[in-house]
Amino acid sequence: MPAFDLPPAELRHHRPAPDEPDDFDDFWRGTLADSAAGDPLVSAHPVETGLRLTRTWDVTFRGFGGDPVRAWFSRPAGALRPLPAVVEYAGYGRGRGLPHERLTWVAAGYAHLLMDNRGQGDRYGCGGDTPDPHTGVPGGPGPAVRGLLDPYAYHYRRLITDAVRAVAAVRALPGVDEGHVSAVGNSQGGGLALAVAGLVPDLAAVLVSAPLLCGVRRALDLTDAGPYGEITAYLSVRRDDHAVQAAYRTLSYVEGVSFARRAHAPAHFGVGLRDTVCPPSGAYAAFNRYGELSGVKPPKEIHAYPFNGHEGGDAVHVRRQLGWLAGMRETG
Repeated sequence: MPAFDLPPAELRHHRPAPDEPDDFDDFWRGTLADSAAGDPLVSAHPVETGLRLTRTWDVTFRGFGGDPVRAWFSRPAGALRPLPAVVEYAGYGRGRGLPHERLTWVAAGYAHLLMDNRGQGDRYGCGGDTPDPHTGVPGGPGPAVRGLLDPYAYHYRRLITDAVRAVAAVRALPGVDEGHVSAVGNSQGGGLALAVAGLVPDLAAVLVSAPLLCGVRRALDLTDAGPYGEITAYLSVRRDDHAVQAAYRTLSYVEGVSFARRAHAPAHFGVGLRDTVCPPSGAYAAFNRYGELSGVKPPKEIHAYPFNGHEGGDAVHVRRQLGWLAGMRETG
């Protein structure tokens, strides 16, 4: 697939006008307050994985509305002191899988929480373990369109709240340095990490690649791939303007650029310039407006891969993430 979005020189300065409702902050303040009561942790049980250099716990925490959300929590075996933590969010249609699947951050010396995606896990990987009790809301079968016509019923209102509560959960687990918690994710996970950066002001860092839900209106005009394709297919059979405007209104409450504007934490971005699943203009819009409403100027950097699509920098980019976050630890 040849490059299809804006030229690189234009991407570097791409700062579209924000697409956010006047009550954006009130919406999220109220949503998070409704789910903040009580201890975030429900349980944490050690599991046998067959790995000798890693210890893992099967964690359940309270997410949106107090719903139980599953996660894997892992630490390097034998670590005696509290460790900085990385909360990782999985991609669209993926669940938490098996505990030995994602060990990069543990091997690098971090405590690691991998959050399950409620109501997902049936598209690839090794599945998920968190049902969504609210799947009866109007909409199509895919997560991207569940409750699409009502921001209060939308799937991503629940999933983003889960992602915020995952940070509270990891801070309640033993052996975690509560003051050094970072969020990381790719694709849908990148969109969730960016939302967390905008809603949790004291993150240590955020690492985002190929983020979903950034520059949503433009993405819907550019691509029919992935989750955006589910949205266009849903609206293609609901041809009245009311449905379209209701969908746009709902999506404005989960727009990643709006979360990015409110973020405080240092940020590391990655993007493939031939990405037709999450068009690069969305990542650049979020990057270029990152932190502008926070009252600080958080350090940020972005790495572009001109000949790559949704896979972006892949392992090369992970190597850059490891080095960057290690540098943040040393300077922080």
